[in-house]
Amino acid sequence: MAKYLVIVESPAKVKTIKKFLGSNYEVMASQGHVRDLPKSQMGIDVENDFEPKYITIRGKGEILAALRKEAKKADKVYLATDPDRPIERGKLYRGICLRR
Repeated sequence: MAKYLVIVESPAKVKTIKKFLGSNYEVMASQGHVRDLPKSQMGIDVENDFEPKYITIRGKGEILAALRKEAKKADKVYLATDPDRPIERGKLYRGICLRR
């Protein structure tokens, strides 16, 4: 049986969403953004096609490690967010950092 991981932002949503999904779904919360651009330096590499330089937000390392661990076990990962721009951007960041 396939195993799926659903990542939501809020821990409060985990319990609610689990009620609607089957036992082959694991639901975890990222508890907000896990990565950001550094404040102490330019957040992009102008020499390398303006590649962003993300850093893990202090205190989010354990959460990110747990998400990566579960993502490796899953057949598919779904990033479930609210439909607003900052959250959608956060979904992209989480997707990128799960692959690394």
